Amino acid sequence: MVDVVKALTDSPTPRQYWGKVKQREFIDLELSPVWVQLKLEAADGKKYETDCANTEGILRIVQSIPSPKAEPFKRWLAKVGYERLQEIENPELATKRTKLIYKLKGYPEDWIEKRMRGIAVREELTDEWQKRGAETNRNYEILTAEISEATFGIKPNEYKKLKGLKRENLRDHMDDLELILTMLGERTTTEIHRTKDSQGVLRLKDDARVGGAIAGSARKQIERKLGRPIVSKNNFLANKKRIKSG
Repeated sequence: MVDVVKALTDSPTPRQYWGKVKQREFIDLELSPVWVQLKLEAADGKKYETDCANTEGILRIVQSIPSPKAEPFKRWLAKVGYERLQEIENPELATKRTKLIYKLKGYPEDWIEKRMRGIAVREELTDEWQKRGAETNRNYEILTAEISEATFGIKPNEYKKLKGLKRENLRDHMDDLELILTMLGERTTTEIHRTKDSQGVLRLKDDARVGGAIAGSARKQIERKLGRPIVSKNNFLANKKRIKSG
């Protein structure tokens, strides 16, 4: 947090500045909701308790810093908040904004349409999971891994590692066939849940494995015809840019 304050204020004493912000703005709050203290290594090689925050905490704290450098962030937060309110009133706006973001990143229209359809298929599936007893993100991760392993022979974390990704969204780096097979596995799993009226994570896992296996069978047939694997380390957008520049 001292580094954040230093960047936003150019204060010669950022530690003292941060101390005043804490005292003025957050004296009545517990530490954990806004920031935490972690042991970090200092310039002298020793580790000290240091105020740290995640992205949400930093944005909350930025709002409390009266500095010209903080103003662009405050305006951006106000704009994003306004847009979210608009999207609540008119959900179609969220879809349009998502499409625009992908377009600005350089994705072609046909890929964007597949990606948007994939998002809808995914949301339908997670709605079923929630209704049928898989209510936590951890449950979703387990079930998603079952579908992915049965479809592609690889779990999402391994898939990301293969593509050299860290925090990026794996599906944003898939090509057309990868996206289509992902949709097939998830859409099939949704239908199996509904047909069997499956309840509980264990039964949902069985369905996910079957749904993924159906997509996996399609993948293997495609690979035999194409003579190459579908699962690739290639980043779809980076590959498109290389082709254009070449």
